[in-house]
Amino acid sequence: MTALILWTPYLGFVYRSPSLHLMLDTVDACVAFLAAYLVYGRFVRARTLQDLLLAEGLVLLAVAGVGLTYFAGPLAGQPGGAFHVWLPLTVRLIGAVLIALAALSRSRRRTGRSAGVWLVLGPVVLVTAVVMVLAVLGSRLPTAVGQAYVPPAVQPPLLTGHPLFILAQGASAICFGIASIAFTAQAVRRGDALLRWLGPACALGACARVHYALFPSLYTDWLYTGDLLRTGFYLLLLVGAARELSQYWNAQTKAAVLEDRRRLARELHDGVIQELAYIRLESHGIPVESPARGRITHACDRALDEARAAVHALDSSGTEPLGFRLHRAATELAERYAVDLEVDLDDSVDALPHQQHALTRITREAVSNAARHGKAARVVVRLSREGGCRRLSIQDDGRGFDVGTASTSTGYGLTSMRDRASALPGSFRIDASTGTGSVVTVTW
Repeated sequence: MTALILWTPYLGFVYRSPSLHLMLDTVDACVAFLAAYLVYGRFVRARTLQDLLLAEGLVLLAVAGVGLTYFAGPLAGQPGGAFHVWLPLTVRLIGAVLIALAALSRSRRRTGRSAGVWLVLGPVVLVTAVVMVLAVLGSRLPTAVGQAYVPPAVQPPLLTGHPLFILAQGASAICFGIASIAFTAQAVRRGDALLRWLGPACALGACARVHYALFPSLYTDWLYTGDLLRTGFYLLLLVGAARELSQYWNAQTKAAVLEDRRRLARELHDGVIQELAYIRLESHGIPVESPARGRITHACDRALDEARAAVHALDSSGTEPLGFRLHRAATELAERYAVDLEVDLDDSVDALPHQQHALTRITREAVSNAARHGKAARVVVRLSREGGCRRLSIQDDGRGFDVGTASTSTGYGLTSMRDRASALPGSFRIDASTGTGSVVTVTW
């Protein structure tokens, strides 16, 4: 589009509509105010200089778009002329400079709590200063936009800009171009949803300023390509604001869910687990020769194991490495049943949160079965990557069992492990025989 404007100055999209011009100015200003309010919310949370400068720049763009363009004449006591062009042009240039400074500033630089006052005072002071300077200049202000000779067949009339006018538009284009590159580079590093859309938005803003230098349509009733690019800038800004809001509320939802999970984990630990531990302690008062003592003790051990597994699952944020979770689960059971534990865990093997939970439960079940039923003295837990597959194996030196008989028994442990492995999705295998121990293998 810019190439067409440069190479064929008489070819361009042109449409005369004062009402559409006013509507686009209003929509653009509303989007700029919305984005500025959103960035102010980021500033309140993080107190970074980048957010403060970006919010101030967007406020100046919004004010210049909807207020100063149509009320500059009455403010200066002039019916139009130069003042109503130079005032919004200067304010837009200052806004572009602030956006470029925001893009170049270090996002981690903190500001004081009183800095938020400048979000309101800064634009007010700057606009007031510009109004006063231009009012003092008064009639000495040069004509910003003039009309060039146009062949009778060409409509609308071509406008020419004063050198200072073209220089100001060029400076704004350079500022937006710098901001586009800087915001894009930061979005790649930080994964910021708003900055990811600010990059292409500022690119359109830079091109719009180039078009306004060639065709100053912003100060007429005609719509040119520059107006389309400027509206594109605000539309991308609106998309970025929507993505930022979505990301914020998703983070809030995850934080609320995590806090509720931790609350449930505390309730289980302080309530159910403590009561089960008390029941197990009291079971030692039952005579040794009574069969009920062993059954009650084993039942308490299983219930405690399930309760502790539930507490670990609820209290986990899903960001722990898989190897760490497996090591913690196996170590806890090995200490409880006085079993020697050997771990060989590849920390590069990862898994999704629900897969981590399933693999942890399989590990707990396999180690528990080896110690309680297999009477194993040593358990080896391995996590590795072989080709394109990830593999978890739990091997013991216990007395083993008949796999065929165990598969058709009423026990739920093997069925539970097999179902969890299938849901990964993955495969489940048991290699065991009487007197030689067993190996439980999960591949996904």
